[in-house]
Amino acid sequence: MNENMFLVVGLGNPGSEYAATRHNVGFMVVDELARRFGVSVDREKWQAHSAQVVLWGRQICFLKPVTFMNLSGKAVVRYVDFYKMRPDQIVVVHDDLDMAPGRVKLVAGGGTGGHNGIRSLVQCLGTKDFLRLKMGIGRPGRLSLCPGMSVEKYVLAPFAPDEKMLLEQRMDLIEKGLEYLVCDGVAKAMNLLNTMKQ
Repeated sequence: MNENMFLVVGLGNPGSEYAATRHNVGFMVVDELARRFGVSVDREKWQAHSAQVVLWGRQICFLKPVTFMNLSGKAVVRYVDFYKMRPDQIVVVHDDLDMAPGRVKLVAGGGTGGHNGIRSLVQCLGTKDFLRLKMGIGRPGRLSLCPGMSVEKYVLAPFAPDEKMLLEQRMDLIEKGLEYLVCDGVAKAMNLLNTMKQ
């Protein structure tokens, strides 16, 4: 068991046509976190791109599966098995339709919420107890968001400029939340991240 490591997984789809879409917010967050810590998530192994860096006395592995969303678990399980990691050492960053754009929420375990990437992770890891950092993208038709647009088209469309700005504004909070998680535990990280409602 590697007690000194955290795996921070961003979910998304590979390819330039998906790069700036709502469904790829996990990739976007992981790339930005890595950039802030001076690394690039570009090492190719086990159907994923990764980068490792020592932060706050721990080894942090940033990971982006390149299997496409529905098969994300196939890549993640290789890293989890190799490094012998517990579910509470795995943080999965992903989009959430049922939270307003800009909302951030850290949860431990729970259902899949209809998210195919999370479903794949649960199936491949054999547990639902890993941590999820949910990034709100809103649902079309609610809060005047893209009325009449299908969910499938909405999640694969680029962020609107105001939504992108909200995401950029949340990055300092997300970085601090990761530090709290690594240094002080999940409860302190949740207290910080989950109080930001909008």
